[in-house]
Amino acid sequence: MQALHSFENTVFAGAALKDAARAMILVHGRGDASGQMMLLAQSITSDPAMALVFPQATNNTWYPKSFMAPTAENEPWLTSALENLNRVVAHITSHGVREEHIFLLGFSQGACVALDYSCRHAKRYGGIMILSGGLIGPAVDENNYHGNFAGTSIFLGCSDTDSHIPVHRLRESAAVAKAMGADVDFRLYPAMGHTVNEDELQKVRVMVQT
Repeated sequence: MQALHSFENTVFAGAALKDAARAMILVHGRGDASGQMMLLAQSITSDPAMALVFPQATNNTWYPKSFMAPTAENEPWLTSALENLNRVVAHITSHGVREEHIFLLGFSQGACVALDYSCRHAKRYGGIMILSGGLIGPAVDENNYHGNFAGTSIFLGCSDTDSHIPVHRLRESAAVAKAMGADVDFRLYPAMGHTVNEDELQKVRVMVQT
């Protein structure tokens, strides 16, 4: 997949933003430099009108500790990650792609960043796909989250035995998004581990095609 240009450590591929009807932001997990997300994008969509957007974290890590660590232990990296994603969204919309045509997808640490960002800036998006991730913090602080998803489809998929993500945080995250007006599809997969399965990929394909 050939990159078209870069913006603040974010690589763009697929349709050029000036020509794109839609955009998908794919936020990588800890230790990845977006390469795996590029492969994932190729398995999800071949839409010639879709811009593919790959933010890249410094040293391939959005924040240093667990997503449920005390917030201070993940600062200032966490705030920087959320601000970076906000700049990426603003960059996309500045080229004429409306937020209701922007999809956010993240895996693992990237899923946590994507979900926390979207709940802090809730509005109508094209869709939000959270693969093995949840809202960030030692406890869910609903004071951090503002806006209304206005029916945005949000998919949360994760193993019920994921060593990084407890089931109670997944349920809390789904409940927050639903209370903020999202149409939430929450799926737990028995003993899957920290990975992505074909059912999740098929769900994402359907979401980006509609």
